[in-house]
Amino acid sequence: MVAVSSALPLAAAPPAAATTPPAVPAAGPAGVKARTALLADGAGRVRWARGADTRYPIASVTKVMTALVVVRAGDLDRTITVKRSYVDYGVRHGASMAGLRAGDRLTARRLLYAMLLPSGSDAAYALADSYGPGWPRFVAKMNRTARSLGMSNTRYDNFDGLPWPARTADSSTPRDLVRLARTALRYPALRRPVTARTHRLAKTRAHRAYTWTNTNQMLGSYRGAAGVKTGFTDAAGYCLLFTAARGRRTLIGAALGAPTSADRFDDAARMLNWGFGVPTDSLLRTTESRD
Repeated sequence: MVAVSSALPLAAAPPAAATTPPAVPAAGPAGVKARTALLADGAGRVRWARGADTRYPIASVTKVMTALVVVRAGDLDRTITVKRSYVDYGVRHGASMAGLRAGDRLTARRLLYAMLLPSGSDAAYALADSYGPGWPRFVAKMNRTARSLGMSNTRYDNFDGLPWPARTADSSTPRDLVRLARTALRYPALRRPVTARTHRLAKTRAHRAYTWTNTNQMLGSYRGAAGVKTGFTDAAGYCLLFTAARGRRTLIGAALGAPTSADRFDDAARMLNWGFGVPTDSLLRTTESRD
């Protein structure tokens, strides 16, 4: 297990030394449509923010914390049997699904891909139920982890970001989410899924064949993009926790409450381009996605 410090300051960046490239303009990126957003460098220093500490529902971005709790607990090769209740839960809520089949047996490691790529709520339920044990205990672990990371404006009500038990369940802020991302991405078992565009499992005696595609359209479209997670509900709007690297520079950001799916990716590209100091004349071409 990797030792991770919970001290994740998000302070203003120090003045650039004479030998470093000129700082990006102070005005910030133009055209960002998200209700609230933040961009930080790899060390956690805030480069630009709008409503950094304003809480909004975060929808399936919640699943990053679900994954972090699982990865920190370890035992990722444990076998989890898919219960009918996991599948029925997703169908009942109209959730994004990994298409898991009741009776299939998959490792927790595989279920992380099923949860993080297609944003499968069926996979999230399976992990929470196994690692709680039971989802209420698991959600309590999520909140304890958030407090340990200094995410003081975050509350988890469930394990996947769906709008229950209240419409505004699972709320956080851009600042808190960047703290979460900086910690989560230090774990290879979590970093690998969020950077994968697709993941395929061949059929075995334990499970059917599966192919999962990542909902994060930044991957393969924006140079250097390396995760992290999309989210959508009516209350949350379109959300994106994202990161990218160019050379030795890494930027991490969050955009919450964008009006459309395409807007959140456009916002991320505008913020990253501004942070890297590159032109914004060629932004992403994306399609609508419900998560």
